[in-house]
Amino acid sequence: MYKVNLKSLALASLLAVPLVSCDNSDEPEAKKEGKYVLMTMSENTLTKPGYMTVFDKLPEGNVSNITTTSVQGMGMGGWRPYKNWLLKIFKTEDNAKGIERLKIENGRVVFDNFLAGDNTTNGTGNFVIANETQGFYWDGASPLKIQTFNPTTLSRTGEIDLTAAVNERGTNEAGILYRSVGQKFLAVKNGKLFANVTYAKTNASQKGFFDDFFPDVYIAVIDIATGTYEKTTKIEDTGSIAYINDNEMYSFDTNGDLYIVTQGTSPQGIGGKSKIARIKAADTEVDKTWEIKMDDINPKGKFVTVYATNGKLITTIPNTALTGGPTGNINFSDIWEFQVIDVATKAITKISGVPACTNTGAAYGTVKIDDKLLIRVNSSSATGPNGYYQLSSDLKSASPLFQVTEGGSVSGLYKVEL
Repeated sequence: MYKVNLKSLALASLLAVPLVSCDNSDEPEAKKEGKYVLMTMSENTLTKPGYMTVFDKLPEGNVSNITTTSVQGMGMGGWRPYKNWLLKIFKTEDNAKGIERLKIENGRVVFDNFLAGDNTTNGTGNFVIANETQGFYWDGASPLKIQTFNPTTLSRTGEIDLTAAVNERGTNEAGILYRSVGQKFLAVKNGKLFANVTYAKTNASQKGFFDDFFPDVYIAVIDIATGTYEKTTKIEDTGSIAYINDNEMYSFDTNGDLYIVTQGTSPQGIGGKSKIARIKAADTEVDKTWEIKMDDINPKGKFVTVYATNGKLITTIPNTALTGGPTGNINFSDIWEFQVIDVATKAITKISGVPACTNTGAAYGTVKIDDKLLIRVNSSSATGPNGYYQLSSDLKSASPLFQVTEGGSVSGLYKVEL
């Protein structure tokens, strides 16, 4: 499990008031009040402490994330916004695993609800939302089942047993010590649920992560309307799809194509085989005609983030070989460079005006706020950048939007309508 930088990584959590229905009158819809929520991570520890602060407008210039209305808590490793909701998979109070939802009241973030699960297994709380009343999540207590839940009430509604799908391969392999489905990757596309199938060589605390038994990553496809398993597709010759934090490490392009990050065969990129794969909008099979291999760019690197827009992929690429351990560069060194990949040509272009920064880790590397594309830029230096840069419309350059001066590493930014 890779850790987050003291001034970096993601952030997690909160929900705004649900969207209000309106009638069909000819009256123009009143403009909704928008609030901007900023998250920072203050310490590089497993509990991921940090702050969340509500702003009346999009921050600019120098910004403190420690104010009289800031909320301090744990699990600030990343968040997963859905429409007008902010949720995270680590509880603010005690970093427990599950699905937490928060909301804005009186200008500050407050706890709203929590859907708990097995707190001993990494991956518990990994979730995806299909709509306001239908979602799916993984609970380590039942590793071969996907749990269903109502996102509005944040309550469990049932389960999908995928034991038969998992057992389509490897049932007699003594080297497989742990199996799960949906532990690391859950996505919804065109009425189908996609869930990774884990075949792990270990059964210890980090089971299911960088311990793949097979050389390919398997993804089960489930029909949402009937809850039935249809088939399994695979990303060939790679390892460790996604990672368990609030950065799902996949993104839908404007045309509906799904781009998926795999991190390869080791946490530090040693052994390689990290790649970005694709499932096209109308398909349920991994596209065997298209992929981007990190080994072709940096044989000792890996992908950790992706954002798709109009046939372009915004990602970070390390400019040197990755190293782990207490003195390693993977998380805390300014070696990650924001680049844009053209899907059609596979050409890779560095975004000008942006310094090399630390690993985005559990944070979203790119977010869209008020039709602006923003990238999270954090330096290991106390005097370096720690905020968001705004991308130019052609994605060729970026310039600073705001700098966080207090509260730790910037790790999340989202707009909530009240």
